[in-house]
Amino acid sequence: MILDDFITITPVGLYCTYGDFYLDPQQPVKEAVVSHAHGDHAIGGSQNVYCTAATESFMKHRYRKFAAVDFHVQRYNETFNIGGVEISFHAAGHILGSAQVLMVYQGIRYLYTGDYKLEADITCEPFEFVRADVLITESTFANPETKHPSAVEEIKKLNDTDSNIMLGAYALGKSQRIIQLLNDFCPEKNIMVHHSIMPFVKIYEDYGMKLGAYKMYDRKVMKNNHQHQVYIVPPMVFHSYHKAINVVRAFASGWKNLQQQNGISLYISDHADWDAILETIEKVKPSQVWTLHGDGSQLKDYFSNALVVKILNSK
Repeated sequence: MILDDFITITPVGLYCTYGDFYLDPQQPVKEAVVSHAHGDHAIGGSQNVYCTAATESFMKHRYRKFAAVDFHVQRYNETFNIGGVEISFHAAGHILGSAQVLMVYQGIRYLYTGDYKLEADITCEPFEFVRADVLITESTFANPETKHPSAVEEIKKLNDTDSNIMLGAYALGKSQRIIQLLNDFCPEKNIMVHHSIMPFVKIYEDYGMKLGAYKMYDRKVMKNNHQHQVYIVPPMVFHSYHKAINVVRAFASGWKNLQQQNGISLYISDHADWDAILETIEKVKPSQVWTLHGDGSQLKDYFSNALVVKILNSK
């Protein structure tokens, strides 16, 4: 029997009542199961953190000695137990080391996706479809009107301009994917990377990810060369340089509001769009779908009486 209160929403985050642990808590806790290392899913200070090796590396860089008291690193598809709940990680395809969390209790399989995407991305492990009775899915882009274009076709847009480009991208995950895409599909571009992004790039390479050529940002290079330079910067830098001259602006994101007032729109998302969510539901074959991180109302309407869809929260 599916337990309606197996996962509950608390001020701290998602709480597994029966195993007494949290999924991606937003405050330090005793037992934290962390799906991936983005700051809205992984914070420092918990006593026991269960995660993949790459997630541990990213967290240790970001939070230093305050990352956790103890890390319990798990491989994909290996089973471990917390409070009587059998848990295993499965690749989520979001960033390097990102994981879905399969929890089995009293014979019922609950699958928490974390953030995920199905699109091919050679800078991280590909999404794994896992059968479950309850699919707990992100619904960031759960809108029938949202369909993410091909990342390859989007990055090729940069070939249409010879001008230097200031390219905004999140430091972890997105930037590394952009470096790889630029190397593969924009071979005339010289890639420069903001210093704050470089440690994450190095961790990717330590895990065997071949991103291609890039250099640390050099102001003289940008000043003396007015063509074919791409400078990858984190969001805070991108927004603070809103008056930068002699550059075309672009921001790699699935969000429309981040494309406004830029010279080039660059719709590259690391989240599942509407079709990908539907495909995931089809292949996971759940009896119930619980939605998180977005508006699940359109999924609920779409499945109507065909499938139980429960909205856990909306943000």
